[in-house]
Amino acid sequence: MTSLVEHPRRLHVVDPITGESRADHDIADEAAVRTAVQHARDAAHWWASLDARHRRRHLLAYKALVASRIDELADLVRSETGKTVAGAQLEVMLAVEHLDWAARHARRVLRRRAVSSGLLAFNQASSVEYVPYGVVGVIGPWNYPVYTPMGAISHALAAGNAVVFKPSEFTSGVGAWLAQRWSELLPDRPVLQVVTGDGTTGAALCRAAVDKIAFTGSAATGRAVMAACAESLIPVVIEGGGKDALIVTADADLDAAAQAAVFGGLGNAGQTCAGVERVYVEQAVYEPFLAKLADLVRQVRPGAEPDAPYGPMSTPAQPGVVLSHITDAIDRGARAVVGDASSVRPPFVEPVLLAEVPEDSTAVTDETFGPVLVVNPVADADEALRRTNATTYGLSGSIFTRHRRRGLALAARLRAGAVSVNSVLGYAGVPSLPFGGVGDSGFGRVHGADGLREFSRPRSVTWQRFRPPIDVMTLQPAASAMRASLAMFKWRHGRR
Repeated sequence: MTSLVEHPRRLHVVDPITGESRADHDIADEAAVRTAVQHARDAAHWWASLDARHRRRHLLAYKALVASRIDELADLVRSETGKTVAGAQLEVMLAVEHLDWAARHARRVLRRRAVSSGLLAFNQASSVEYVPYGVVGVIGPWNYPVYTPMGAISHALAAGNAVVFKPSEFTSGVGAWLAQRWSELLPDRPVLQVVTGDGTTGAALCRAAVDKIAFTGSAATGRAVMAACAESLIPVVIEGGGKDALIVTADADLDAAAQAAVFGGLGNAGQTCAGVERVYVEQAVYEPFLAKLADLVRQVRPGAEPDAPYGPMSTPAQPGVVLSHITDAIDRGARAVVGDASSVRPPFVEPVLLAEVPEDSTAVTDETFGPVLVVNPVADADEALRRTNATTYGLSGSIFTRHRRRGLALAARLRAGAVSVNSVLGYAGVPSLPFGGVGDSGFGRVHGADGLREFSRPRSVTWQRFRPPIDVMTLQPAASAMRASLAMFKWRHGRR
């Protein structure tokens, strides 16, 4: 974790598990950020001028370098976030898979393609091509300091942009490591740079004349980023967190659903934007499901060991947020099945399972971002969907049912950017699928073909193949031309 101490213009990084000092990083001011963006602007011209196959070669070399040093990077992630070794390694593996996909598919996805010109412009040949924005600013989170920002970084690079990356102040070392590996391959081509700092650095990046911003963090900070970018009409991609639900139908495999809830809700100490925070269970199987889930939760204990189920809260403020949600739920009448307010023992929070939680409790309405599972009974799947969709968030969700058709039908009604049926986070490991949310979970997409196009501007191009026999694209079209055009128009569009 990171705290601003000792020197007002330095970030002092501390291991959240041991409390030991890790490193100091500069807080880049407005001048430093603008300098980085200017260097990126120069590098972007070179990078965009390369054939897509050459960019692919460089990106795959970068991928191989990151993958070959996974143990080093995972250790750094663990030292700055406190997550387990396995969790850090899995994060790096997922990030590399998405980087590999973006590098290998950018040429096909973004190549120029012909489109129909229609009847009115039948003498024109038409096409759409995708061109890079130029310089993309990426503002990353601390909970997944490799996987999450690399979703934007890898697709922005593959689309032909240069990137200036501002990592979270709590994981500055990870961001610096990623940029350093790029500089080892292309030391004179700053296509990927990092600027470390706090919120003032992020604000400076938004105002440094970049061409697009990709932000991941809270919805509140996302609004501030949008406001800053609006000053110059800079487009943004926002991923603002979630309050994701898992729906368990009466015909579901209860053992599988309970195991998925534990993984989705407690993994990474619950600090996952698309993790499971709410569980809605059809009344017919509510009690047996709750009993299975409680048995599994009781077996989980956080710890500092590398192979612990999960580690500490990564930031000093997060235990207080978790405690406030637990306290509010119990004060409003929730039943504490496993754990309670005493489970919060900073920097660790033992798993908490709350049942029959009022829907207006902050444990239901707000992002808890901790190892707390809320389980509520519902009359049927329709009620589960209504409650799931009632939140302002809409990042992802999960549905457990033995019937594929029913699961897909329920998924189609879920107000979310991604849905997993009979698993949680199933989409996270599929590089071809886009990721993003709606509502307070933001907008725009990373990953997949949509992620590549997110960091490209579509440009329409036409070229006249021959002079039109009936020309109305002139200041004073001939009366005969207008009569013929109107007759064709009415024939084509005026009939039912």
